[in-house]
Amino acid sequence: MSEAARQRPQFRNINALSDLPSYRLPPAGWVSILHRVSGALLFLSLPFLVWLFDKSVTSEIAYGQFTAAFSAGLWVFPGWLIKLVSLVLIWAYLHHLCAGVRHLYMDAAHAVSKEFGKSSAIATLAVSLLLTLVFGAKLFGAW
Repeated sequence: MSEAARQRPQFRNINALSDLPSYRLPPAGWVSILHRVSGALLFLSLPFLVWLFDKSVTSEIAYGQFTAAFSAGLWVFPGWLIKLVSLVLIWAYLHHLCAGVRHLYMDAAHAVSKEFGKSSAIATLAVSLLLTLVFGAKLFGAW
């Protein structure tokens, strides 16, 4: 064997300021990070989501207040901001759901390969963004 073939790779510490901006994360890495971000976002917004659910099912008057919050606003927040926050929460739920189904399938089918990881990550991103676009169009009154 030649000396070049036997040479081991050298590992070094990275500089976060100079190395990380140029690092290209694979799609599976993006899905993993966004899965964690969406889960944290859903957890932190749980009081708001419980309030939304409470207002939507308590009574007809409360439901009227619920729908008015999306059109006229609530306190100092305009209606478009409440819709935007709701759209972010819709994305968080849909992405977390799609990524969770992806992880469950990979665990159950033992489908752990680089090719499947990349293709399923791209599919997860595409499906969650497409569904968010559909629900966002409905939320903002496209139909």
